[in-house]
Amino acid sequence: MFSIKATDLHWMDGVKQEEDLCLHGSATAIIGDEVLKYDHATVSATALYLLKSIKEDHVMNESNQMLPCCGFFMIPNETLTKVDISGCPNGVDWSVLHENDTVVLITEAGKRTVIPIDEYRQTVFAFADLIESFYKSSEDKIMPEDEFDRNGYVAFWNEWKALRYEI
Repeated sequence: MFSIKATDLHWMDGVKQEEDLCLHGSATAIIGDEVLKYDHATVSATALYLLKSIKEDHVMNESNQMLPCCGFFMIPNETLTKVDISGCPNGVDWSVLHENDTVVLITEAGKRTVIPIDEYRQTVFAFADLIESFYKSSEDKIMPEDEFDRNGYVAFWNEWKALRYEI
């Protein structure tokens, strides 16, 4: 009833992989009987948004898209434990709402799919683990010289780890 996968994982063309902090690829989510695909997604941002959505509602069109085109502007909080990611308005979105021990996914077409929270969590973790594995198998990142940009990237991974590993 819900699955998500990423293929063609890559770093941005024309940028050294050590300097590109965002992972890109083609993302496909299957929600109920709908297939939602975005070929130019920032899948690292998608993974973080999905991790956040395990415990928080995400209302379609109120902030980021779940399959965003861009995720290049990372805004850290003061303690570097959370990050807001901003990009362009392109992408694919759906709502994630929590009701008791279930998650209700509502697509742009208005279709509702209800799944147990444990099943949703497993699917999200599998996607996040795929993305994290790609980072780990790649060259080490060159941290940005700009403190704000560096802090955004640090906060991204701090929040990721807290959500994924419940630190």
